[in-house]
Amino acid sequence: MSGHPFIPDRETVHDVLGVRTLELSGTRVVLEIDVTSRVHQPFGLLHGGVSALLAEGAASLGATISVAPDSVCVGTELNISHLRAVTEGTLRAVATPFRQGRTVQVWGIELRDGEDRLISVARCSLQVVAAPRE
Repeated sequence: MSGHPFIPDRETVHDVLGVRTLELSGTRVVLEIDVTSRVHQPFGLLHGGVSALLAEGAASLGATISVAPDSVCVGTELNISHLRAVTEGTLRAVATPFRQGRTVQVWGIELRDGEDRLISVARCSLQVVAAPRE
């Protein structure tokens, strides 16, 4: 789907959790996941780590798509604020870049529920590095 050699289409944590890629470009990424008991913390709410995973995943995909095929982008910092609890439905992450430099990128991510309510906001910094050798 991505066209970048280091963005797999399967066999990742996104695949295991059922994350769907709805939009993928170097300037905008939209990911979505179903909120079920599978991604809850012990009190029946969406686990904050899943929100963080979705946020950093969206930023990492977009940043990597925007660089040369011999490079990838890896997260170096993630800040996320959870604003509202979710127990069921869908969660959608929309990531867009604040800055896309030669060596560092910074992306902003909004996470919203199926009724378009703001659930979490995040900022992710990423380092552009050489792609791993196969």
